[in-house]
Amino acid sequence: MKKLVVILILIGVNCYSQKKLNDKITEVVTEGKKLYRSEMASWYGTDLFLEKYKEREKIGGYFSYSENEVSKCIFFSQDNHPKVIGTIIFDAAYNIKTARVETEERNFSKNENDLYIIRTKALNAIKTDTVFKHYPNSSLNLIPVISNNEKKVYVLTGPTNNGVVIYGNDYLLHFDEKNNLKSTKRLHANIIPVNFGNEENITLASIHSHLPQTGDLITATDICTTMLYEKFTNWSTVYVTSQKYVSIWNCKTDELTVMTTDAFEKIKNDKK
Repeated sequence: MKKLVVILILIGVNCYSQKKLNDKITEVVTEGKKLYRSEMASWYGTDLFLEKYKEREKIGGYFSYSENEVSKCIFFSQDNHPKVIGTIIFDAAYNIKTARVETEERNFSKNENDLYIIRTKALNAIKTDTVFKHYPNSSLNLIPVISNNEKKVYVLTGPTNNGVVIYGNDYLLHFDEKNNLKSTKRLHANIIPVNFGNEENITLASIHSHLPQTGDLITATDICTTMLYEKFTNWSTVYVTSQKYVSIWNCKTDELTVMTTDAFEKIKNDKK
């Protein structure tokens, strides 16, 4: 009887642990794809807006966000009390031919105003806080996010050269309900540039590892970066390893599989 009780307890613990892992996987994939949609809107929105708007000296900056099934890239003026001077709206396909470009001036919505404020405060932190590192041939990109009553800004490092993907040197800033900065966290301990080759030197997969402070799973920023650049690489898979787990991102289906590091190593050894 005691043995049966112990077995049932172990089964319950394993089920609970698996549910917690599944919840974390769902959360990181959802967040990563949200960041990707924002960055895609910024990539294409910038080109479309600059085609239509010729008074570039009036542009104070831009940011993007998702709303229901669409993504919006917002450009604002340089005024002390800036206004929206351009809105580019994309559907899920990010087809630039069907994107809607609005150049009439308007006020921020409440949500847009909060996004503008936390983005501005994050930008000021980048300029003054020594936790943020700056590297040659790269730039820091800000992604403000408001969802599930959370206000935060992700900071990613993007390459300025072709043929390279940059993981790491990324940050997460949390803000309170009044848009005050609460905390700043460095997500990866270092910068990880990955060359993806050319037609003569093709790489089919990318791999990098996480230290314990980064976490057991692939990060939302890893997913965002991978989805942005996978269309330019020949990668079929991206692997992120940690002490406990190996995260396996399928670049063809944009799906995540997670297995224990022990199981992954056993599969590798069996193949040998």
